[in-house]
Amino acid sequence: MTDPTRTEPEGFEPFEPAPPKNMAKDPTQRPGWERTTLEKLAFAALNEQKASRRWKTFVRVSWLAFFVFLAWFALSRSAPSTAKTTAHTAVVEIKGEIANGGDASAEFVVAAMKTAFEDEGAKGVILLINSPGGSPVQAGIINDEIKRLKAKYKKPVYAVVEETCASAAYYIAASADKIYVDKASIVGSIGVLMDGFGFTGVMEKVGVERRLLTAGENKGFLDPFSPMSDAQRAHAQTMLDQIHAQFINVVKTGRGDRLKLDTPGLFSGLFWSGEQAVAYGLADQLGNVDYVAREVIKAEEVIDYTRRDNVAEKLAKKFGAAMAETTVRLMQTTPALR
Repeated sequence: MTDPTRTEPEGFEPFEPAPPKNMAKDPTQRPGWERTTLEKLAFAALNEQKASRRWKTFVRVSWLAFFVFLAWFALSRSAPSTAKTTAHTAVVEIKGEIANGGDASAEFVVAAMKTAFEDEGAKGVILLINSPGGSPVQAGIINDEIKRLKAKYKKPVYAVVEETCASAAYYIAASADKIYVDKASIVGSIGVLMDGFGFTGVMEKVGVERRLLTAGENKGFLDPFSPMSDAQRAHAQTMLDQIHAQFINVVKTGRGDRLKLDTPGLFSGLFWSGEQAVAYGLADQLGNVDYVAREVIKAEEVIDYTRRDNVAEKLAKKFGAAMAETTVRLMQTTPALR
């Protein structure tokens, strides 16, 4: 035990205890470590908040730029302005299935043709066709409008076929003043079809009963799970024959004396190569867009008037289709006129 009355010799320095040996390894042993730790935590929180704000700002600016881009596309149109007055050849593409709502719909094709015909600089219009066919209604609308525009503006219309011009596509081409094809193009298929499946035999074998409720004895006669009577089949065939006759009349009117009516199977739905089509009067001669613009229309500059869905419109249609599908699902239990 130390004596409190003990005095140390003069010049003697009291012994200071050494710091703990593990201070360098353990920060909590250092003086003021609590404050240092709190400062680090505070600065880390501030940096995290700054990074979060920067990210939110970036996301918002990106979305704003995206919507500005969509708005710009929605306001811009694919067809050129009618301000173009220098001599040129107008081209309107008819590609893919001819159907309502598609790029080759009557709505889009007619709008493009009107713009082309109204342009004083357009010396002629080329229908650039690459289509296997589609709706006779859409084709009929386009055919009628071509005739009307030709008569109103006194401008020639030429059909130029790439790979295929069949069925409803040829229905449209028949209204042109001349049809130009490649020697290997597929042309023709002057016929009408209505296809489907019948599963009644399979259902009987597996013991499945079809329960279809209708108001009207023929309302469901195209249902693939119900049998078709002879009277129903005859009714459908009569309708197809009538549309076929309309198709034949359009071709005969459009092609006139150029058509070789003695060609076997001409209106049977057969199709031919471009070279054969020229021989049978279904087409006039071989040629492409550049040839027709340069040698026939005499306006070598080609301007595309094709009307297409832009990005904004495609997104809007997809969104609308999704909403419509949801609505139909919610209303599936109610009767429908279809």
